[in-house]
Amino acid sequence: MTQPSLGRRTLLWAPAAAVASGTMLDASPAQAATGRGRYDRHSPRFTIGVLPDTQYLFDEDSSDPAPLRQTFRFLTGERESRNIAFMTHLGDVTEHGSEHEIRLASDVFRAIDGKLPYSVLAGNHDIAGGDDQRGDSAYLRAFGPARFARMPTFRGASPDGYNSYHVLEAGGRKWLVLALDWRISDGGIRWAQGVIDANATLPAILTTHDLAWPDASGGAGLSQYGQRLWDTLVRRNDQIFLTLNGHYWPPGRTVLKNDAGHDVHVHIVNYQDRYYGGAGMIRLYAFDLVRNVIDVETLSPWLLDRDPTDRAPLEAENLELTGSVDRFSIDIDFDARFAGFAPRTLPPPRPARIVMPRGTVAYWRFDGEGLADAGTDGAVVPAGAVARDLTGGGNDLTMELLHASAPETLKWSAEHHEGQPAHASLRFGGGKNPDRGAVLRSAANAPINGMKFESGYTIEAFLKLPEPFEGDHAWMGILSWEGRSGDAGKTSGWSPEEPTCSLNLSPERFLQYVVYPTDRDADPTSWSHSLPVGRWMHVAVVNDSRRTVVYVDGSKIARNPTQPSRGISTLGRPFAIGGTQFALKYGQGYYGWIGDVRIMSRALKPREFLTPYE
Repeated sequence: MTQPSLGRRTLLWAPAAAVASGTMLDASPAQAATGRGRYDRHSPRFTIGVLPDTQYLFDEDSSDPAPLRQTFRFLTGERESRNIAFMTHLGDVTEHGSEHEIRLASDVFRAIDGKLPYSVLAGNHDIAGGDDQRGDSAYLRAFGPARFARMPTFRGASPDGYNSYHVLEAGGRKWLVLALDWRISDGGIRWAQGVIDANATLPAILTTHDLAWPDASGGAGLSQYGQRLWDTLVRRNDQIFLTLNGHYWPPGRTVLKNDAGHDVHVHIVNYQDRYYGGAGMIRLYAFDLVRNVIDVETLSPWLLDRDPTDRAPLEAENLELTGSVDRFSIDIDFDARFAGFAPRTLPPPRPARIVMPRGTVAYWRFDGEGLADAGTDGAVVPAGAVARDLTGGGNDLTMELLHASAPETLKWSAEHHEGQPAHASLRFGGGKNPDRGAVLRSAANAPINGMKFESGYTIEAFLKLPEPFEGDHAWMGILSWEGRSGDAGKTSGWSPEEPTCSLNLSPERFLQYVVYPTDRDADPTSWSHSLPVGRWMHVAVVNDSRRTVVYVDGSKIARNPTQPSRGISTLGRPFAIGGTQFALKYGQGYYGWIGDVRIMSRALKPREFLTPYE
């Protein structure tokens, strides 16, 4: 880490409607925990298992279902730790589709019945031929709609029974999975379109046996049949963001643009050509709605379960695959990708009266409720504008321009953190060389100026740093109490010229909270990680009269000192938002956005913050 050569303080630690053409079941209640592992449908992280062609494991008298049995033990055993929502099979369950093979496969699948919801579709090896109007088959009797009727995800099948769909609850939202026959008829296409139309707000994953074939470089292109499916269904429906198929090998992937101009990820998943007919290979798609990514990995639980000392060379070679088509990540901004059919509904503004519980000392917000001069987005906030303390406690703040700063240094903004009570903020244009900025200061007689907070306190603020983060903004202040620590009798800190309490940003964009407590001559200082740019954050400083803990987005930062700390050695001088003094003078002001700020005279738990965290 680069250390600052000059600065105030050295960084020391460094379905909604029925579809007439299909069999539609009523929506089931929310998915409950099933199997040996508890599944959390609300977690933003969940996994979908993708099982490709298992045909060589169900091949008349050459059958060996042991690898698949172990794959199913793995999926049910890992359901809680990996938060596995669903599994989908991509067809060619068996080699010949005979009564014997289908019966054997059906028996193996019973291992996950009632433990993990799943879908299965017919591949060309599972049925005698024709499209989904072929009529009865051993496959349909074993893997038709009756098998899935009790699954919490199952919503219905086409009249012929060869096409079905499921609705998953995962990541706090619903997802549509289409399982389509390897040769879908025109009637089947109409059925599938009806399902999509009846679930018009759900992101959709389309699974089928034949859609894309691989090229020699790990890429993929649409097969002749796949082109028909793309033209008649996929490209027309923006909801479909991911397609999965087997049939061809080796694996491959590509990204195509649909009619809306959005990405559709097209993946071939098939390992039947590898050792032991693929050895029950499972591909895991781990969705992370926080990081906006899908992490993909491929492994054989059967081979991994072997004693490493007993693994034959080919077993060791095939237990995990790490090639670029087997282990990779997909970057997806889920909210943006799904906005055309399922725009997020943000929480409405919350009035001040419901976010000022017991112990609220001051609360400032920059919408019309809190700032008399609030205007349109980008409007200049004039010098002298008053941000009212909505508690009525007399801690109003008045805007002052620093140095010879231009009036546009402070602007009103409609931007806000999505969990922020007020849907507004202030855009500060502070900087160095020359110093410029704007601050909001309390009056000389404001009660907050001299409050010591010896029974504990919580200071909250919503922040956003610009992207790009241009210019030198090292050690810019976010909020502080004015005054010199030396005047409070503090001599052991970094400098007697720094204020007794301030929240600042280091050259590396590390958040710094420094306080001189009332019970000792010390300056316990908290340091965060490097704060991101272009993203709203919630910051909370919590002191329980014994020590201080700083949180960013409800998460406790690492470098919170265990050093005792009680109260704040305030000196009766103004509280300020937008800057920090040194030697009773302001240098540069804050650069970025500040939303609601609230100060409490007690320690809050994260669930009590302005944007609650569990």
